[in-house]
Amino acid sequence: MLKTNFRKISEVIEKEKEFEKLRSTARIYQVVEDFYKIFPDLKILASPLKVEKDILFLHAENSVWKSELNFQKMVIIEKINNYYKEEIIKNIKFL
Repeated sequence: MLKTNFRKISEVIEKEKEFEKLRSTARIYQVVEDFYKIFPDLKILASPLKVEKDILFLHAENSVWKSELNFQKMVIIEKINNYYKEEIIKNIKFL
């Protein structure tokens, strides 16, 4: 009987050390996708734009909300990082 060592591509990407950078990049972009899962109440107040160099860029609906979200910045960062169980976001910039 022929023994095969084939594995699913997803299994290789999830587990092999060589793909850590790819996994890390995918997690970073997932922050934008998952933002409203983490913060459903912010849907009408802020829009995630991108993540670049551990910085999440958010568009706030107006200057009042920008100020309020800036005041809550550390709480938002902590909640995102807790959601992913690792430090993905280190700062937030509001546009």
